[in-house]
Amino acid sequence: MIIFKDGVIAGVEIKKIKKYSDERGWLMEVFRKDEIMDEFLPVMTYVSMTKPGVVRGPHEHVHQADYFCFAGPSDFRVYLWDNRPASFTKGNKMAFIAGESASSTVIVPKGIVHAYKNIGACDGLVINCPNRLFMGPGRKDPVDEVRYEGDPNSPYRLEI
Repeated sequence: MIIFKDGVIAGVEIKKIKKYSDERGWLMEVFRKDEIMDEFLPVMTYVSMTKPGVVRGPHEHVHQADYFCFAGPSDFRVYLWDNRPASFTKGNKMAFIAGESASSTVIVPKGIVHAYKNIGACDGLVINCPNRLFMGPGRKDPVDEVRYEGDPNSPYRLEI
């Protein structure tokens, strides 16, 4: 079993989102085509709600890159592991807070195992703008996901 060490992961991009506030409320730019490489351009968008204390993942995608937006409500602890065979950062892991207190976008390249846990007290929203259609055009292809959630021997452990 691989032992992961803390370190940056090649290809992962974490960007803090600026909040523009006025008397009406606030606005955040979560996607700009001029700030993302073509290989990560989204082809769809979905929103998920995660209850407090709940973990999504760990899992990875063979072909898909994810473009997550953690803007609140709630905070998430995000976990990433690099197990890509040809990566010069193979064996590295990252963990960080993203969400209401640290609004961020996170690009997770294909092959990076990832998970996140809602560490806040309220339901949390996450927006994802992946570069592949879920189940392909017309939802006719297999789901591009390798899941590790139920594997007791998985090396992908969350420090909870």
